[in-house]
Amino acid sequence: MTDLLYSYTTTVKFLGSVLGPDYEVVLQDLSNINHSVIAIENGHISGRTIGSPLTSAVFQMLSSKVYEEDDFIANYKGVAENGHILRSSSMFIKDSNGNPIGLLCINFDDSRYMELHEKLFSLIHPGNFVKNMSSGVAESKGNVKDLSSRITESFAIDVASLREQIFNDATANFTTPVDRLNQNERKEIMIKLYEQGLFQLKGSIPFVAKRFSCSQATIYRYLGEINN
Repeated sequence: MTDLLYSYTTTVKFLGSVLGPDYEVVLQDLSNINHSVIAIENGHISGRTIGSPLTSAVFQMLSSKVYEEDDFIANYKGVAENGHILRSSSMFIKDSNGNPIGLLCINFDDSRYMELHEKLFSLIHPGNFVKNMSSGVAESKGNVKDLSSRITESFAIDVASLREQIFNDATANFTTPVDRLNQNERKEIMIKLYEQGLFQLKGSIPFVAKRFSCSQATIYRYLGEINN
């Protein structure tokens, strides 16, 4: 941990105390992606502790190099392990050359307030409450190019869980078992896994090879084709 990152540890404790138990505050060290969380307050929200890995959403931010234009990304969607929807924000901590070395993240769980809102609304307008509850998900407002609108962050407590999470997301649209997919389908999945940062995690090559029922050499060959 650099002195600059260490200076933010007090900020994490301060914000965690001031904002309260519905706000998770996290400090992450990008030099150790497998165990990036170096300080955390109100970790019950995501279930993470010190030593938990980066999220796939952070890999997206880094691969898109959004930090070159913005110092933070605010109010994107997060999903906690218990299914609660979070409002997540991340600030890039940069060195003197403008390179990101860490992240200060805040995840707000508004589920308690939503429950209170629903109870109050059901008392004041019981008829409308039933109608609104059965109306389904609101429609999108249109084409939003901002990265924050395209990110959905899920939180893994360890590297093994993160590997599974990224792999399951990348293969969710395939109905055929992964070990029976053809070469083009596997390449499509490999590109998704690469873009989501899976291969930066420890043990990912043997993990993917096992899921594909192929050799590790085959996975390295796929990666070579992607890089070229």
